Amino acid sequence: MINRLAIISSRSAFPQHQAASHDSFRQTRAVAGRLDNGRVILKVQWTNSKGKESPLINKTREFTMADVGEVLMSVLSTIRVPKPGDRVHKDECALSFASPESEGGLYVCMNSFLGFGSQYVDRHHARTGQRAYLHITRTRKAKKEDDTNSGSGHPPKKKPTRLAIGIEGGFDVEQEQYEEDVKVVILPDRQEVNSEDLATMPDVVRERVSLSMAGIMAADSVSHTLQVQQWDGEVRQESKHAADLKQLDNGVKIPPSGWRCEVCDLQENIWMNLTDGKVLCGRRYFDGSGGNNHALLHYQETGYPLAVKLGTITPDGADVYSYDEDDMVLDSKLPEHLSHFGIDMMTMEKTERTMTELEIAVNQRVGEWEVIQESGTTLKPLFGPGLTGMRNLGNSCYLNSVMQVLFTVPDFQSKYVSNFDKIVDEAPSDPTQDFKTQVAKLGYGLVSGEYSKPAPDPGDENGASEPRGDQIGIAPQMFKALVGRGHPEFSTNRQQDAQEFLLHFINMVERNCRSGPNPSEAFRFLVEEKIVCQQSQKAKYTQRVDYIVQLPVPMDQATNTEELQEAERRREEGDSSAPTVRAQIPFSACMAALSEPEVLTDFWSSAVQAKTTATKTTRFASFPDHLVIQIKKFTFGLDWVPKKLDVSIDVPDTLDLSALRATGQQPGEELLPEVAPPPLMTPDVEVKAPVLDDSTVSQLCEMGFPLEACRKAVYYTGNTGIDAAMNWIMSHMDDPDFSAPLVLPGSSSGPGTTPTESLSEEHLATIVSMGFSRDQATRALRATSNVLDRAVDWIFSHLDDFDSMEVSESGRSAAESEGGRDPPPGPRVRDGPGKYELFAFISHMGTSTMCGHYVCHIKKDQQWVIFNDQKVCASEKPPKDLGYLYFYRRVAE
Repeated sequence: MINRLAIISSRSAFPQHQAASHDSFRQTRAVAGRLDNGRVILKVQWTNSKGKESPLINKTREFTMADVGEVLMSVLSTIRVPKPGDRVHKDECALSFASPESEGGLYVCMNSFLGFGSQYVDRHHARTGQRAYLHITRTRKAKKEDDTNSGSGHPPKKKPTRLAIGIEGGFDVEQEQYEEDVKVVILPDRQEVNSEDLATMPDVVRERVSLSMAGIMAADSVSHTLQVQQWDGEVRQESKHAADLKQLDNGVKIPPSGWRCEVCDLQENIWMNLTDGKVLCGRRYFDGSGGNNHALLHYQETGYPLAVKLGTITPDGADVYSYDEDDMVLDSKLPEHLSHFGIDMMTMEKTERTMTELEIAVNQRVGEWEVIQESGTTLKPLFGPGLTGMRNLGNSCYLNSVMQVLFTVPDFQSKYVSNFDKIVDEAPSDPTQDFKTQVAKLGYGLVSGEYSKPAPDPGDENGASEPRGDQIGIAPQMFKALVGRGHPEFSTNRQQDAQEFLLHFINMVERNCRSGPNPSEAFRFLVEEKIVCQQSQKAKYTQRVDYIVQLPVPMDQATNTEELQEAERRREEGDSSAPTVRAQIPFSACMAALSEPEVLTDFWSSAVQAKTTATKTTRFASFPDHLVIQIKKFTFGLDWVPKKLDVSIDVPDTLDLSALRATGQQPGEELLPEVAPPPLMTPDVEVKAPVLDDSTVSQLCEMGFPLEACRKAVYYTGNTGIDAAMNWIMSHMDDPDFSAPLVLPGSSSGPGTTPTESLSEEHLATIVSMGFSRDQATRALRATSNVLDRAVDWIFSHLDDFDSMEVSESGRSAAESEGGRDPPPGPRVRDGPGKYELFAFISHMGTSTMCGHYVCHIKKDQQWVIFNDQKVCASEKPPKDLGYLYFYRRVAE
């Protein structure tokens, strides 16, 4: 009897008919049944172009396992065993989001180890001739009843104690259980071979195929290495002081409770120094809460490095901080160190929240997390085209939010989704490494609606319950790996800034769209900067390309100043019940801060040939089709500790920026002469390369700034210390060459001095193929030490430095392609009226871009929709005042 059926498409089962009327037949359907005696029967029907089955070509052909063995022998040379370093894609299709759990399962090529869903495996076979595939299918098991509700006595799930996912102490991740079926399928006839069948075949076939099957199943899939389990990515390390910590025999004994700061009598956030037993309060937090810094001051006076937070001591451990190492640490000798001061760790109970619990509490405080996620109301789940959720890979919410918004923009849909079939047909042999293919795959997955289906309820096998908010959605694993490859931040597992990722992705789109429609043009605009010398009243005009308007937040313009001051006063007095008050900042005040002139106190004027004061005014030289506004919420406190401004801004639904249109040179206005500043030294004087303060450079690098930017900060501030260097960094973070290599005067070699003959011809050819001239490519490689990736980044950040950057699809400049006309003034930009309407915004929850969570709201058919990873729901109260990135589109007049 038949025990397995498979639907296949094939013409090769009947080669005698292949030459006859190929155009008359559109589809072949074969039904294969494996009989108990090992014979396989294929019944083939060919369907003509009118959709009618032809009764003349119904044939039956029988295969035995011997036949299948012969086929396997003929393709044995194409079957490989994975070696270390081979990329095995056994969890996701290279061209779709099909997986082993999808209908039809996943086919893994046993030669290239690429995975394909059932709708694409025939295409791969036709293009490559590969016939042997490992077919993997997984079926979800029914979930057992939760023991916590069955009275079995199992302990309830613990609350999270770490900002992490899927690890000890972190947020729990429910792991689905699957039954797995694995077999070899030989195309085009879809002959199936399982492990039992292999046992009957010749040794050479059995051994090679079995080893390949086992190797593929045992190998770590590419997606497995990308499954992020932590948000913070940090694990506490053993303190260097723990092993031989000095403890004073001063007779101090600490009671098991009732602790107070020995200086200010504060009873919360109390720490004991593990060297002398001093009990003092902890640091003051940026919002005024915490302690009064007495434990820190004690360390600064004594140098005693380790302290333990008394209220966190349990038999399992405690919070231990190393002032010397400036981090939370582990102390393997903590029981011994506590016992020295009379504390029995095994009898202690936790009375205060740990530092991580405090961070979680701050990140999840009412008023931001709950408001932004609209968790106070029951939201209606939505499904369908353009309403597809994205799985969080552990920290990919920043990526999910940005890509959801971008594929609402018509330019991105037209470039990647409308041309999806063409892009797939033209994909290279390894589609997983092709930018256009993977972006199109993601865009099609989001827009098509194919994956916008309710996630199955583990307890509902019959699908009888109401749909949940979670979707099956898509997991952007290949996409994330590709766009993050080689990037110092986006290639890691850490949380990132959504604004930085948006610019990074736009940069990649620019690189890959030099010879065709460029969807990033929807956001590109020109900024005009006008600098007026206050002594001569002469002006200088420059233009630069930008994609995002960074809107400052003038905290001194808050409309609820009295309320803020009262809350601050209560916190300073130690009132733990003081409410958290959010500053109310008018949007008009932010726009005024953006448009007001900036005073330049150290401007070298070519008119007066000296340094003087000038004013710089910034205006729009063009208005883009889609405008992105970033609220600059993230800043640094007085102690250079990063912090987030807790503000509410009445961002409008419509926006008119017409008043900010640049006017260019005015009648009668004189321009500053084009004269370069005088050299610092005469040419005949030998210039020695200055020596940079390595300790200051190291301190800046430890704060997370790029090395070259840190070196510049120290150089341009004359080695005058960390504060001056940090001020320089804060003032130049938006410079396009902020991270470009520093070329020191007097250097015998280095970036910018690379001779043309030493440049890589291959790198030059690559950049020229993108539409740039050889001279531009040479300049870029010289400026970046002949490093291709950095050179491409450099050239895109210096577009306005070139005489002509408008490049036609043939790779020639506009001047060349139109008979030598004057070159255009800069990169190609769109322009139109400055009136806009809000269609999307991205919100951030948490105290830092390096932790927390991102959510986006998008307006679809006049209805606001919240995209919270896999949850896609109709929004009831979109929190437009708490957003971080706002997206506007031009209103047609």
